Amino acid sequence: MKMHFCIPVSQQRPDARGGRYVLYSVYLDGFLFCRVRYSQLHHWNEQLRRVFGNCLPPFPPKYYLAMTTSMADKRRDQLEQYLQNVTADPHVLRSDVFTEFLKLVQLDTFNIMAKKASLDVLLPDGRSMKVEILTSDTAERVLEVVSHTLGLCQELLSYFGLFLIRLCKKGKLSVVKKLADFEIPYISLQSLQVEDCMVGLRKWYMDPALDSMLIDCRAARDLLYMQALQDIEQEWAKPTQAQREELEAFQQEGNQTKGSLLDIDGPQQTVNQNLELRFQYSEDSHWQWFVIYTKQAFLLSSCLKKMISEKMAKLAAESSEMQVEVPEQGKRKIYHVLQSQKEYSSFLPRKSKIKRAEDDCVWGTIKEADL
Repeated sequence: MKMHFCIPVSQQRPDARGGRYVLYSVYLDGFLFCRVRYSQLHHWNEQLRRVFGNCLPPFPPKYYLAMTTSMADKRRDQLEQYLQNVTADPHVLRSDVFTEFLKLVQLDTFNIMAKKASLDVLLPDGRSMKVEILTSDTAERVLEVVSHTLGLCQELLSYFGLFLIRLCKKGKLSVVKKLADFEIPYISLQSLQVEDCMVGLRKWYMDPALDSMLIDCRAARDLLYMQALQDIEQEWAKPTQAQREELEAFQQEGNQTKGSLLDIDGPQQTVNQNLELRFQYSEDSHWQWFVIYTKQAFLLSSCLKKMISEKMAKLAAESSEMQVEVPEQGKRKIYHVLQSQKEYSSFLPRKSKIKRAEDDCVWGTIKEADL
């Protein structure tokens, strides 16, 4: 699925030969990710095409004459669309040529040299764990180091992720964003420009049924248990009275196996500007728009996409079990969902250029205070 890349601004800079070039500020999930030139992106695209061929999205063409303002705006929009579309392919996301380029432009943008460093990682129980890393290590690599320190089984790594978490007053926490595998946590903390922020470890799946896949691993079970307690304390999860009593009983008995199996948590406020999150929901073949104004639009969108991907994986597994007996109509239905998931989930600033009828919105709009 597409990632939340955008290029809201660009700047003209003088080059060594007396000319000028455009430097694009690339943002990911609402925060500055890197600054990069068109020529760098063009070279990167050529490298990707040597590996993946013509399955990549079209790249904005070169201009051999001076660009007008409208041409410059069009190129900026096209580069933004390219970054969003190229990340929709999971094979591209996992490739070395993709990761290495984004790693280098992050280091170059923030003028960071690769060297040894210590990183404090916030665990779900509030404890801080210090790990030794390189300043150039990606989130994927840091997660491997953290999991090894905790004794987490290697095959369970994909069920967890690293997040940027802000420490607020009175012990409250605010989940700022999920770190992408190719992001560099050491740099992300600097680019945030937000005080009292830490890298935190949390589970990264939405379906509570997946808990059963982890409980045989002691380290994974402990993490789920700690997160369940934290979610209740932070009022991110609202268990029923029966669930709360059951969890308290397990706490007293020291049995953590079932106490971790609680529903999804809800992230708190982060950025200062309210954004608009729009998505469509189908019930009885009738599509309806949901519109939410929230500071958590990027994180909520990531959670929605995670839910969709887990649902698609479950449908794919069920379809493979049915094999030849799967009816053609069922195949068309799954294909329709796969096509629709890219079209019906997006996020926009409050001042959106997109027009829509008011009666398309369910309950009008949902404000931050309603969440």
